[in-house]
Order: sequence, then structure tokens, then C-alpha cells
Amino acid sequence: MTDPAATKHGPGRILIAVYGVFALAATARAGVQIATKFDEAPIAYLLSAVAAIIYCAATYALARATVLSRKVATGAIVVELVGVLAIGAFSYAVPEDFPDATVWSHFGQGYGFVPLALPVLGLLWLRRTR
Repeated sequence: MTDPAATKHGPGRILIAVYGVFALAATARAGVQIATKFDEAPIAYLLSAVAAIIYCAATYALARATVLSRKVATGAIVVELVGVLAIGAFSYAVPEDFPDATVWSHFGQGYGFVPLALPVLGLLWLRRTR
């Protein structure tokens, strides 16, 4: 039997805090980009909004730490990992679609590649606490 609340203790608190910071940062950045210059790069800015939603879902699910929220967190983090890999590659392949940096463009280069490492750490933590 596992303790679903284990995700929010020890290093899990740091993970939740980092996800929270990224949720706030991605939401604010996407909001500003969409409100002020959406016509310049609509794909990139909508993808920033999607990233923000995923970060918010992962933050809430990790902090909630129930059996169901662990499943939600796992799903959100897997989508995050696929997203950062796909958008990271796409932003190099079609750079004209990404005139401004987004959270996941260039594999999170503008954020010190934390967006690339964060889902890996999140999945490892979920696995360790299962």
C-alpha cells in the first residue's frame, strides 16, 4: 500500500514550489503575450498558455496528493515532457514561428533548461513515492 500524501513531503515540497513558480511565470507571460502581441506569433503564445495550464494542473495535483491527484499529476507531467520535447524541437525547426521565447521553446533555454529537467524530476519523484 502506498501513501499518496508522500508526494508533498520532503523534496516534494521543493518540487511543488518550483512547479508553482513556473505556473505563475508561464501564466503571466502567456497572458501578456496574448494580450499585447498575439498577432506576431499566435502559435507560440497559445502554446505558452497550454504550458501554463499544464503547470497549474501539475502544481495543484502534486500539492493535493490524493490517489486521483497522483494520476492527474502523472498525466500532466507526461504531457509536459512530451510538450517540451516536441515544442523544443519544433522551435528549432521552424524558428520563424517563435519570434519570442516561450516556456518550452528551445527546450526551455530562456528558463535555464529547467522546463526540460522539471518533468523528469517530477516523474522520478512520483515513481519514488508510489
